[in-house]
Amino acid sequence: MTTYRIGEAAELLGVSVDTVRRWVDAGRLAAGRDEHGHRSIAGADLAAFARTLADEPDPGTRRSSARNRLRGIVTAISRDAVMAQVDIQAGPFRVVSLMSREAVDELGLEVGSAATAVIKSTTVVVERGDDR
Repeated sequence: MTTYRIGEAAELLGVSVDTVRRWVDAGRLAAGRDEHGHRSIAGADLAAFARTLADEPDPGTRRSSARNRLRGIVTAISRDAVMAQVDIQAGPFRVVSLMSREAVDELGLEVGSAATAVIKSTTVVVERGDDR
């Protein structure tokens, strides 16, 4: 069975170690102790908990068939006469979107704006996230 230490769980969930500890202490996330006395979380339990986080959309978020929403900050915008490239840093993830210049202008996007990348795709490449 795959298990994760608190720091690994925090990295996978995109939150701080203290946040994961608070969730464990509050009973929201089950954790045991490994042979060294460190807290560990079963992979299946972490996956189930992560799913509940995804089921709690940000306040004010519209309902959509797209399930992949990455909130972040606009770090760059490159415009030409018709198109624009918008770079968003969402936690450790850089998301690049190509859209019409008109859309960028209508949304009022500028470097430093908060933005959410909503991703809907029929093709998703999955790579294993560890060396196990």
